[in-house]
Amino acid sequence: MKKILIATEKPFAPVAVEGIKKVFADAGYEVVLLEKYTDKADLLNAVAQVDGMIIRSDQVTDEVVAAAQKLKIVVRAGAGYDNIDLAACTQKDVVAMNTPGQNSNAVAELAFGMMLYNARKAFNGASGVELRDKKIGIHAYGNVGKYVATIAKGFGMTVYAHDPFVKNEEIEKDGVIPVGSVEELYATCKYISLHIPANDKTKKSINYDLLKTMPKGGTLVNTARKEVIDEDGLMKVMEERADFCYLSDLAPDCKDALIEKYADRVVFTAKKMGAQTSEANINAGLAAAKQIVDFFEKGDTTFKVNK
Repeated sequence: MKKILIATEKPFAPVAVEGIKKVFADAGYEVVLLEKYTDKADLLNAVAQVDGMIIRSDQVTDEVVAAAQKLKIVVRAGAGYDNIDLAACTQKDVVAMNTPGQNSNAVAELAFGMMLYNARKAFNGASGVELRDKKIGIHAYGNVGKYVATIAKGFGMTVYAHDPFVKNEEIEKDGVIPVGSVEELYATCKYISLHIPANDKTKKSINYDLLKTMPKGGTLVNTARKEVIDEDGLMKVMEERADFCYLSDLAPDCKDALIEKYADRVVFTAKKMGAQTSEANINAGLAAAKQIVDFFEKGDTTFKVNK
């Protein structure tokens, strides 16, 4: 019998856990549940004899992989997977997967929640601005980006997108204007919704030279990763431009300084909130469970992210 660990320092909603358990019960698999753990040793012990594992924001380091004597697959219930040591997984022949698209609408709605909150001056009674007829640029036109485009069009915004991995025809069929370069996207749009992954090419790529070109009232909305922001460049733009705003689902390292100096131009969530809806919670958890079953029963590696 296959044994599957659900290791979640931040647990799934109870209804999601029950759904995941049912998926595995129907497949004849045993479930081991590790929730709200605070000691890494608990994870190392729990992973020792399992065949598969589902995580959320939990860290699957090389130490965790080394402790997993029988592990064949780990699935991150969500889109990002930089909390998994892919090289360690590959070295031990462990398949690493994510569940793309399951959290996308939740993330897109959060982006607009922050945009509205900022545009209407935190609802403090002061006069704000409207989103209608403003230009919004989507930096990376993947699952989340497409939902952002749909919502933006509902607000009456003009939508642009840049993604070198998506054909212009695919972008255009959604009623979105493709842009050939990152530089053009930022120089054109008052709002930028950022959705790029954090990797060696993108870390600190959103820098001063890029941000300073944004139109008056330029607002960067980051629901991606904090590592893609050059924080020195961000601080410089905030200092030089009293009109520039930064809204993020991931508090930067310079959060305290930004709040102290520019409290009326920054918005940060209390923690990473993009996937924190009951619907996303359920969707991502169930998708992760089904992918594990399909991997063991059918050899399906559709969402594999390591080589």
